[in-house]
Amino acid sequence: MPQSAEKTLDHAPLFCEPEYRQMLAKKKLKFECPHPDQVVSDQREFTKTWEYREKNLARQALVVNPAKACQPLGAVFAAAGFERTISFVHGSQGCVAYYRSHLSRHFKEPSSVVSSSMTEDAAVFGGLKNMVDGLANTYKLYSPKMIAVSTTCMAEVIGDDLHGFIENAKSEGSVPRDFDVPFAHTPAFVGSHVDGY
Repeated sequence: MPQSAEKTLDHAPLFCEPEYRQMLAKKKLKFECPHPDQVVSDQREFTKTWEYREKNLARQALVVNPAKACQPLGAVFAAAGFERTISFVHGSQGCVAYYRSHLSRHFKEPSSVVSSSMTEDAAVFGGLKNMVDGLANTYKLYSPKMIAVSTTCMAEVIGDDLHGFIENAKSEGSVPRDFDVPFAHTPAFVGSHVDGY
């Protein structure tokens, strides 16, 4: 196994390892009831036709899943597009569990998202300590190229200053001074995942 306590791989490189490729192929065959390759290929080609286009554009109603309407989810999804980037959400663990669950269902594989694990004391006194400790742990455990920080409702309501917190974390040695830690204020009580993205 390429994974150990000293070497923790993110999901993208981890699932490229041979034993995981074999495991996922067996899972697909035995449990996912896949369609034959020819059926998938035929459907893919059908989606490129004018007939499909006309059927698709003829819809009169659209169902929107309101569970997706959350700015931090969009920010986490955007960060997933950058190589070896881990999302760090400054907020509670419950919110981050939802993002991981949603993205795991979307990508059909586990998705890594880190939380600063803010609790009641951080809600009163601010989450600086959580940010400093969380960035240090994320950097040591995952060895990412970049850590993308976003916020949840709790951090936004109390007004945590992400830029200041990240600068303090770098001053305390949580991550190197020249390490990329982009951030976005993503209050979930306004907008949607589209705004967060």
